[in-house]
Amino acid sequence: MALLTLIRHGQASFLEPNYDKLSERGERQSRHLGEYWVKTAARFDQIYYGPACRHRGTGDIVGDVYREAGLEWPAPVTLPELDEYPGIGVMRTFLPGLMETHEDIRALEAEFRQAGERAVAVRVYDKLFQRITRMWADQELDAPEVESWKNFCDRVARGIWAIRERADKNGRIAVFTSGGVIAATARLALDLAPQRTLELSWTSRNASYTDFLFSPDRFSLASFNNHPHLLDEELLTYR
Repeated sequence: MALLTLIRHGQASFLEPNYDKLSERGERQSRHLGEYWVKTAARFDQIYYGPACRHRGTGDIVGDVYREAGLEWPAPVTLPELDEYPGIGVMRTFLPGLMETHEDIRALEAEFRQAGERAVAVRVYDKLFQRITRMWADQELDAPEVESWKNFCDRVARGIWAIRERADKNGRIAVFTSGGVIAATARLALDLAPQRTLELSWTSRNASYTDFLFSPDRFSLASFNNHPHLLDEELLTYR
């Protein structure tokens, strides 16, 4: 059986002008992952990145740790199919109209704007984000400029299939990507419904890893959201 390991990127820069870069904490999470894998003699034959800077940044830090230890780290291949679902696009496109028609969404948006502390703002934004993306996943929201939930899942499935086709029989493959891609890959193994898949996308810790075993006729979830390298509670983040 071949092993496919999907890694969620380290913490990005949420609520900053450029979200798509690792925070200082995200860099530390990524380094801890690399150090843990070096210590436990984890080896990979192929490395894949999603197209985002936070994907590449996480993988590059892990690769640096391997090279510093004198170990081989394969040249990464970037696959656009491994990008996250368009959460920001969903919010920007549909939030204005939903505020006019849904009192609860209007109230959450006002609460977010008025939040003084960052922790409060993050908590309120998460509620707002989950409320709207649930509607999007249920196909209640549609716009030509926004990728649909179905198209997102189909895209991820194509990317995972392309990786499987290129893998050796007992290959070890690492993929640096986002929580939504990990959940959509779990959907392939577990036949999850849209809402269950979406909920799963919110549960991966930053810099955690999830393992799948596969052969030509089998694709199975082996473990989910592993983070034995994140021993400091301060490093256990979802955003």
